[in-house]
Amino acid sequence: MGIGSNKETVVLFGASGSMGYEAFKELWKRREHYDIVLLLLPTRTDKRLFRKYEKEAGIQPIPGKGISTGSGLKIIWGDATEYQDVEEAIHGADWILNAMALISPQADYYPEAARCVNIDGIRNILKAIEAQPKGTEHIKYIHTGTVAETGDRLPPIHCGRVGDPLKPSIYDYYAVTKIAGERAVLESDLKYWASLRMTFIMPVDSKDYFNLWDPIMFHQPINTCMENTTSRDAGFGLVNCLDISEESDFWRRAYNMGGGPDMRCSAYGFMTKALKLGGISTVEAVMERKWFALRNFHMQYYEDSCLTNSYLNYWRDSLDDWLNTVQKDMALGIKLVALLARKFPFFQKIIEKITYNRMRAMVDNHKNGTGYWYTNHNEQRITAFFKDYLTYQAIPDWGADVPPLVPDDDGIRLDHGYDEGKEKLELVDLQKAAAFRGGECLSQTWNGDLYQALSWKCASGHEFIGKPYSILKAGHWCPDCVPPPWDFDQQAKLNPFFAQVWYPNHDLEENKYYPEDCLDDIAGADQSIS
Repeated sequence: MGIGSNKETVVLFGASGSMGYEAFKELWKRREHYDIVLLLLPTRTDKRLFRKYEKEAGIQPIPGKGISTGSGLKIIWGDATEYQDVEEAIHGADWILNAMALISPQADYYPEAARCVNIDGIRNILKAIEAQPKGTEHIKYIHTGTVAETGDRLPPIHCGRVGDPLKPSIYDYYAVTKIAGERAVLESDLKYWASLRMTFIMPVDSKDYFNLWDPIMFHQPINTCMENTTSRDAGFGLVNCLDISEESDFWRRAYNMGGGPDMRCSAYGFMTKALKLGGISTVEAVMERKWFALRNFHMQYYEDSCLTNSYLNYWRDSLDDWLNTVQKDMALGIKLVALLARKFPFFQKIIEKITYNRMRAMVDNHKNGTGYWYTNHNEQRITAFFKDYLTYQAIPDWGADVPPLVPDDDGIRLDHGYDEGKEKLELVDLQKAAAFRGGECLSQTWNGDLYQALSWKCASGHEFIGKPYSILKAGHWCPDCVPPPWDFDQQAKLNPFFAQVWYPNHDLEENKYYPEDCLDDIAGADQSIS
């Protein structure tokens, strides 16, 4: 039980992030029922953010690292990449809610840090759970994955579900680390776990939202299908996991967590709404079409986020709700500029010119900008995101041959390689699924338990251990084939399951290879103009 009480103890990782902070505020409302433990970096920002909660809990602030304990709140000022800090946080836990991640673009600029947080940090949590008395049988762990795990899903494969192939887009090291972290959870011995694959989480804090502006925004094709969610709905849903009973069939499953039909839009449509916050008339007024990649990002509509909502009841906000919330939260000066721009066309033109110049600087001068790749002859980035130089050069201006931005239907539903309607699977079903992935199920017997570790072999000859749930139901396959390096053209030729998500926007004759050090070209670029 909890911190000197008979309440259950909830440990929250990542409480200072946009989703994590919203989750913390929801938890704070429930502090009569739960004791709360946080593991936070001892930064000036985090110290300031949680000072008022320390005060309410009767905690005297401490400098630097250490442990602060008060009425219903315990804060470990430490680091999730340090096992002893994680072990201290999890000691006596009943629940663990993990909103922690180093996300893109920072994960791409600092891949080693991303690995430490998104992989080693997860392994530390699992190890600490196992170290607790009956920890694997008692502690309930909620993991957060990401839509980036399934990569580029442009029409006609724009509506996905859990079990579809995992495909971290080329150069997306964040997705690579999140796949590895999730796999560790799925392959663990925990009795109670769930993985929530989060869509793009839109901060409701205006400062947090505007801090997202980075050249990575142009890596997304304009016809990308998005099913976003707000940070407050994501945090609300995460905390609602506490209402799930031990008997529920919710446990030991991965879920897609999008915001539902009211949060669906194209990347172009989302950009249009976002720009209107600043009084800008259209995307065309401040951006050039050739700045946007043609493939190799992520996002999709979720066929099955309604299932997640049926458990967690988190669908509250619409896109317009988010827009109104951010608009109300904007600084007075920004509100005034936007108002004047909407009211006076000549002033709007000035603001649009300033914005265009700012965007162009990101595109042309930043190492992660699409224009920078072109002018500096970064052939690998161009081939990954545009196919080749000629395709990039042929991109027309706005208005010419714009792809459909709102698909007419749900597109192609992917084949998972076995009879999904079958009430109880047999070994032959696993063998069929493995063959559809270009490999084999090496185990000769199976007791029908989806969580029994079995032996497999992929098309490249790698032998590995994996649970049928991870492979058939969650889309994982050979851990040795997960990038880097990226050799998806070769994998697609050998793996029909994977080919379904590769060939809709890649040609059969393409044969590109992206080595492990391909990430180094933007290492340390951060958000500054190079």
